[in-house]
Amino acid sequence: MSDKIGLKEAISIGIGGMVGGGIFAVLGLAVSLAKGGTPVAFLIAGIIVLFTSYSYVKLSLAYPDRGGTVRFINEGFGKNIFSGGINNLLWVSYIIMLALYASAFGSYAPNLWEITGDNAIDSHIYSSVIVIFATAINYYSIKVVGKIEDYAVIIKLVILIGFVIIGLYGLKDSSSLDQLAFSNWEPPIQLLTGGMVIFVAYEGFELIANSVSDLKDPEKNVPKAYFYAVLFVIFLYVIIAVVTVGSLPFSEIADAEDYVLAEAAKPMLGQVGFTIITVAALISTFSAINATLYGGSRVSYEIAKDDELPHELTSMFWNQPIGLLITAILTLVIVNLLKLESISTAGSVGFLLIFATVNYVGFKKSSEVKAKKWITLIGFLLCVIASLALIIQQYGTNPLGISISLGIVLVCFIMEFVYKRYFDTSS
Repeated sequence: MSDKIGLKEAISIGIGGMVGGGIFAVLGLAVSLAKGGTPVAFLIAGIIVLFTSYSYVKLSLAYPDRGGTVRFINEGFGKNIFSGGINNLLWVSYIIMLALYASAFGSYAPNLWEITGDNAIDSHIYSSVIVIFATAINYYSIKVVGKIEDYAVIIKLVILIGFVIIGLYGLKDSSSLDQLAFSNWEPPIQLLTGGMVIFVAYEGFELIANSVSDLKDPEKNVPKAYFYAVLFVIFLYVIIAVVTVGSLPFSEIADAEDYVLAEAAKPMLGQVGFTIITVAALISTFSAINATLYGGSRVSYEIAKDDELPHELTSMFWNQPIGLLITAILTLVIVNLLKLESISTAGSVGFLLIFATVNYVGFKKSSEVKAKKWITLIGFLLCVIASLALIIQQYGTNPLGISISLGIVLVCFIMEFVYKRYFDTSS
């Protein structure tokens, strides 16, 4: 029992997974899409996550395994082309998240030196260097990765909660408070798709599943870990959105879209607030890159171990799974080729499809995992509807992003089909 983790640690895993680089990366994008209804967009995305977390609770209790989502999908569909394709998509989606965090780091980093003008080249340099640095740390010591995450979770939560408290106090004197009025909300479909584009900000709660086999008193603590973590983050994101939209004119938010959270601290705390939030963003995105590199390499290892990818991915390179190096290289390619909105859209499409699949497994296995069918069915339908709304709406405004997203999904299944048909010798 001395090696077991408690409820607080499990909740920290969920909160740390969600409050990584996502909120720093996509807040400005959310405001550009939903305007005054940005808090509602975050709430809509949070409700979908809340329903999905119910399926994760039931599946985690029935199939406690460090493979987490990979195990659930294999339990629901067996080890075939479909489950392999979805699991491949999970790995690729983690790579996309890495690119999102790296992009956010690259957007915030130049602000520390007050660089003016076109920072596109500088941003890509920062994004690339931080990925390479985090990869080196992962190769050097996994214990260092864990220590960084432990301290980073505390630092970013203290700073964000401080931002919320000071921001709410400052709203009474803000000239932008009327931007939250209903008249400034985008139409309902825009609020929905706005919430779905930034859905990636909630990605990370599912990491609790990977720790359930090490959790004390799982029957009691698993539901609490998921629901407490998700509800806390929903509340935090909605309040952050309220403070941001209520503190800055839309024009200023648009100008600082890639680092809007730091800009939102200026009316309250001036340049000091801007610098503090910038530092928090750099710490958060760096720790998220660190942890996701570790998690992504383990996902590729688990998939290969289950004969859904070549067994060569279970081999080691410098005492780490070869998937770590592949994950880092692919992240560098994506972050230097795609814009933030396309990266965010691709990540949201990937995770919505993965979560729809997990909800369906919960529905399919409801009697076995002791789940209420109607809750898992609602979770499945919400993910499907949200995916379709996102694809349809974004195809009109961001056709490249949607084309890339759908292309990634297709490649994941083609890759699995080719492997199973021509290279898998396990069967």
